[in-house]
Amino acid sequence: MIDWLSDHAWVTWLGIAVLLAVVELMSLDLVLLMFALGALGAAVVAGFGGPLWLAILVFVVVSLGLLFLVRPPLVQRLHAGPTLKTGHENLVGRDAVVVEPVGRESGRVRLASELWSARADGGETFDTGAEVHVIRIDGATAVVTRKES
Repeated sequence: MIDWLSDHAWVTWLGIAVLLAVVELMSLDLVLLMFALGALGAAVVAGFGGPLWLAILVFVVVSLGLLFLVRPPLVQRLHAGPTLKTGHENLVGRDAVVVEPVGRESGRVRLASELWSARADGGETFDTGAEVHVIRIDGATAVVTRKES
């Protein structure tokens, strides 16, 4: 077995690369992927008949280079995307229509096809049919202000 591995070193390195890539699919940390790419580099060296020490050196240099130079900006880019607003955060900034007069204490608005309890920000009052702007959600109450035209 050891003789076969030494005679077919490129297959061994390729097997290591595939194994590391499969385990990376379970972790999704982009660490083992860098080692898998290093093993691919070592497989290329071994495939061209390079000595074992050179294949190991290529594995170490490529893996560490990718790990410290490529992975950090890649992870930052993957995690820097816009965040998805869900739940009540998605309603802030939207417009609503007053269904029952809204004052400092109470009222109701139609917001995103749903009826919400509402209250006015400040001392304003809004009559039925008025369009208002949601500035925040406080519990189950939409806090609204005058819609700017």
